[in-house]
Amino acid sequence: MTKKQSTSSLISGMKRKTRKLFSSEEKIRIIIDGMRGEYTVAELCRKEGINQGTYYKWTKDFMDAGKRRLNGDTLREANTTEVNELRVENKSLKELVAELSLDNRVLKKNLNGDD
Repeated sequence: MTKKQSTSSLISGMKRKTRKLFSSEEKIRIIIDGMRGEYTVAELCRKEGINQGTYYKWTKDFMDAGKRRLNGDTLREANTTEVNELRVENKSLKELVAELSLDNRVLKKNLNGDD
């Protein structure tokens, strides 16, 4: 790898790592702001720090999801908050199962006289 390739790959990696991640709620807000027409798409994208191609992709995904929903597709993706709540609940349930499994082993040993 040449020095120029190394430098450009390093810069690309840094950009990827420092890229802002938008929640679904933030994306929807940005899309709706664009639909209101108070700013041009270019102004809105500059203000939000996103590429215009990204904005148009989000808008297309948003419209496609709305179209599917209106056509009767009730399956939807969970939002960030729901996913985080489910992760916390899942962790708690796993801990509970582990505790109950240990209690169950102790009780079985005591029942069989395996002290």
